[in-house]
Amino acid sequence: MLRPAIPENESQRLLALQDANILYTPTEKEFDNITQLASFICKTPISLISLVGEHEQWFKSKYGTDLCSSDRDVSFCSHAILEPEELMEVEDTRLDKRFEDNPFVIAENDPIIYYAGMPLKSDKMVLGTLCVIDTKPNKLNQDQKKALKSLAKQVEILLELKRKNDYLENIQKQLNEHNAMLKDFAGVVSHDMKMPLANMIITADILKAKFSEKLGEEGLDYLKNLKQAGLRLSGYINGILDHYESDQIAASNNEEFDVHQLLEEIIDLLHITEDCIINLPEDNTIISSNRAALEQIFLNLLGNSLKYNDKPKIIIDIEFSQNPDFYYFSIKDNGIGIPKEKEDDIFKLFTTVAISDRSGNKGNGIGLSTVKRLVGNLGGNLKVKSEIGIGTRFNFSIRRKP
Repeated sequence: MLRPAIPENESQRLLALQDANILYTPTEKEFDNITQLASFICKTPISLISLVGEHEQWFKSKYGTDLCSSDRDVSFCSHAILEPEELMEVEDTRLDKRFEDNPFVIAENDPIIYYAGMPLKSDKMVLGTLCVIDTKPNKLNQDQKKALKSLAKQVEILLELKRKNDYLENIQKQLNEHNAMLKDFAGVVSHDMKMPLANMIITADILKAKFSEKLGEEGLDYLKNLKQAGLRLSGYINGILDHYESDQIAASNNEEFDVHQLLEEIIDLLHITEDCIINLPEDNTIISSNRAALEQIFLNLLGNSLKYNDKPKIIIDIEFSQNPDFYYFSIKDNGIGIPKEKEDDIFKLFTTVAISDRSGNKGNGIGLSTVKRLVGNLGGNLKVKSEIGIGTRFNFSIRRKP
């Protein structure tokens, strides 16, 4: 018996095997299907996907044997990987100097008399083989050899897909951890800032009430600017909290409620002082959905229809329809409109399109991003159609749960 040589690029090969993250992983149906098919096509009782490690070969998939691994020194596949582009076929191992006294060849039960193995590569490095084994002399015809090579390519594709999937899962895990940290940070900072901001706003009102005559017009302007800055920052903080709590809101339970009643309660919360008509859906309907999420969605969309409107009389039309799978909502206003080239940007976090709203305040670019996140979490879609100077229509759907 001849011990297999060590490839010249062994250190890089072992590193590639480690990066593949495949050694000693659980069995997978996709790989098992290939070994079973290889055995069927080549008419051999045994087929293996073998990975050659530093000291042993380990079988990712096996068909026709209970063996899980073997020492590398007596491994047939360790010889096969020395020629990465070639299919190694040994018709009778008893007649081959490399294997004539190999313990697997001279075994009393189920000896390995025939072997054919096609190397498996990843990024030009050989990881192991797809091999077929027989307990008697054998020989593959050209079609069988071609099929074995093709199946080896499929194993390589599976290995690459698994490597990429593992990489993406790791990235997703890191992103989830970072997002959780960011969410906790935003929550802590936002809550810690709310009380000082409230005190600042109240203090500005107290100073104005007690010392308006002494402060004069310039001093009152400073107080006004201070209060407005505090209110804007407070709105910004509330927006951040709403955005990061949207996943939790979307995960809340469904409940039955009246669409008209929901909209009327939201309209009351908006404290509308402008000349405004809001037309509710013609038919009042009781639906079963995530009420908390819909409240958040409508508060943002209706709030925008009110704020970004330059007409003397604001008109908002709300429509509702349904089918067995979805609830559909539409909010149309006669506001300032959105430029066509900016329609995709309005859903990006911290992105604003309008310079200022009806009251001269600049938006924070959080509300519509939160709406899109909520709608997506509820299994729906959000679309916008707008015309400058005419108005904007938001259409969104919510998937109905059984």
